[in-house]
Amino acid sequence: MEIKAKGKYLKISPKKLRLVVDLIRGRNAVEALDYLKFVPKKASLLIAKVLKSAIVNAEHNFNLKKENLFIKRIFVDQGAVLKRWQSRAFGRAAEIRKKSSHLSVVLEEKIPTSKIKPVKTKLEEPVIEALPKQEIISEKVVSQKERIKQSEVEGKEIFDSRRKGKKRAKQHLDKVRSKEAGGGLRGGLKRIFRRKSI
Repeated sequence: MEIKAKGKYLKISPKKLRLVVDLIRGRNAVEALDYLKFVPKKASLLIAKVLKSAIVNAEHNFNLKKENLFIKRIFVDQGAVLKRWQSRAFGRAAEIRKKSSHLSVVLEEKIPTSKIKPVKTKLEEPVIEALPKQEIISEKVVSQKERIKQSEVEGKEIFDSRRKGKKRAKQHLDKVRSKEAGGGLRGGLKRIFRRKSI
């Protein structure tokens, strides 16, 4: 089973990166990481970072042991080249080419343990709660008016079916009654007559 990791647009030329890549090709993954610590080049830090990523991918996604992994393939490709200019003598300009690289690492098991499928964690399904059913007293559905009367007796809060099971404070009782009776102004007129004259 092949485990892959890539490092793209690394700010180093492919020629400099290949010098260090050639040292660790075919080695044990853990030994290669230790080996890179003692290579005094900028490329060794960049390669170590990608190699660690490949090892973590193997452990997390495929439940493999890092001691059982080796570097099957490791190669460097040319990345984008940034072109910059530097002023020179007699009013001339010289081009500076800032090269970048793409590093690819492929690990494989020394001794194949078994064909293990990648671990996929499933999210728990959301729990859907049933809406509260209407209260039934002696096989009759309680109407809005009866609920208001019951709430007056019980306490200050009023059950309101229009608000999906929420309760209303007692101070709104007069408004409910006025609307049921058909009295009171509605909409824009109510707002006009509520204003104070200048």
